[in-house]
Amino acid sequence: MFPLSHMMKSFVRTGTLKVIDAEGKAHVFGGEEPGLNVTMRLTDPSLYYKLFLNPELHAGEAYMDGRMSFEEGSTLRDFLNLFSQNRSTLANYPLQSVLKRISRTVKRFQQANPVGKAQQNVAHHYDLGNDFYRLLLDKGMQYSCAYFINDDDTLEEAQQNKLRLIASKLQLKPGLKVLDIGSGWGDLALYLAAMEDVDVTGVTLSKEQYELSNEKARRAGLSHRVRFELLDYRKVDERFDRIVSVGMFEHVGVHHYGEFFAKINTLLDDDGLMVLHSIGKMSPPGTASPWLRKYIFPGAYSPALSEVFPVTEQNSLWVTDLEFLRLHYAKTLNHWHKRFEANREKIAAMYDERFCRMFEFYLISAETMFTTGSQLVFHMQLARKRDAAPIVRDYITDLQRHYKSIEPERLKILEKAKELMPA
Repeated sequence: MFPLSHMMKSFVRTGTLKVIDAEGKAHVFGGEEPGLNVTMRLTDPSLYYKLFLNPELHAGEAYMDGRMSFEEGSTLRDFLNLFSQNRSTLANYPLQSVLKRISRTVKRFQQANPVGKAQQNVAHHYDLGNDFYRLLLDKGMQYSCAYFINDDDTLEEAQQNKLRLIASKLQLKPGLKVLDIGSGWGDLALYLAAMEDVDVTGVTLSKEQYELSNEKARRAGLSHRVRFELLDYRKVDERFDRIVSVGMFEHVGVHHYGEFFAKINTLLDDDGLMVLHSIGKMSPPGTASPWLRKYIFPGAYSPALSEVFPVTEQNSLWVTDLEFLRLHYAKTLNHWHKRFEANREKIAAMYDERFCRMFEFYLISAETMFTTGSQLVFHMQLARKRDAAPIVRDYITDLQRHYKSIEPERLKILEKAKELMPA
């Protein structure tokens, strides 16, 4: 099983990995620290070289194709947790260290998202079909990190908590114009308009999201104040009192950050506020997973904060508030995975088993990034003026309490719209 066996000896430092090769021979790689015991079977001898050269790409592909499987009570989740716990030793293996350096030199091309290509990248994932995402997401179809105030919050409760938190940070007032960049299936824009008398424009690059969002606004009776456009944010030419962006910044690409924040400065009113909700990481700048980039999110990248702050400074934007949601996305992904597994037969009928194994690998690997890896979610509040937001952040908690008290009455129109949507 050489050269894979050589790398495995250096790789596994915590837990134990038993690999049954294509000839049925078992190889045990034991760590110096106790941990998970995982048994993996490889049925394709070519994986000995492929996994040695690019384990992050080829492990996912081998699982998708059924050439890598797990036995003796082990699961994919066990393997990915073991992999994540030993990630640093893999990065220090000489060949992997060299490959990482090479990958960083082509980072600009991996994350290229010019106008036009950005829409292609979005369509790759977000236009899989509304019927598919209904089986996975909450009732409002929010495809971003939820906010769990209590451990036993349902997915629906946690997603509404997130909407309430963001709305509170936006400091909404009657008559304000709001721009939602990357508006998804429209739930945030509709929530803002239901809670306050504001005018909201959402822009998305997903045709599926665009059509369903406008239909939801129409059915809720809010289309006079909430509209969605199939448009790249770089082509918006109005100014707004408030800007919000949830789960879109990960698709901008680090070499487009200057373009992004320069556009925000242009779009934002002098007294305006923006709330940016994005995945990031607490580790130094790196590159996106090659498997995730190829199969799930082309052009995507979760930045280190050291890559974000310099660009906000260069574009004269004040960071007026910053909050980290550290484990909330792990909980969210776990909920999505449970719903995925409960509907696996339906999803296989829509696509095929390979698609199911691909999406399963994505959901579990993403969850481990937030439990044992360096991933996190951050909320960055931005302004052109230092005093655009109150200088004591108690207002965020006060507004959350206020919105929660009026939600039962204000959100009736949204619930009715959701009930009318086709199952």
